[in-house]
Amino acid sequence: MEVKIGVQYAPRELSVSTEDEPKAVLAALDEALKNDSVFTLTDDKGRTVAVPAAKVAYLDFTSDVGRKVGFGLAASEAVTTQA
Repeated sequence: MEVKIGVQYAPRELSVSTEDEPKAVLAALDEALKNDSVFTLTDDKGRTVAVPAAKVAYLDFTSDVGRKVGFGLAASEAVTTQA
């Protein structure tokens, strides 16, 4: 799953691909907010992103299934025509 983290006063969002469930991510943010600490999230490759919990504007959860890569259609969507 991909989690996009919006940060206050930042022009871009952070994007993290993780296997954590949305409930677990929200629980981690809730705990960080209660403790006035840093919200951390670790991606699939072991990279950790840390944001002051009070500065998190939003979280957007998106499924990784069916992501398109490149400029064209996926191979399964490509249509071949013969003249």
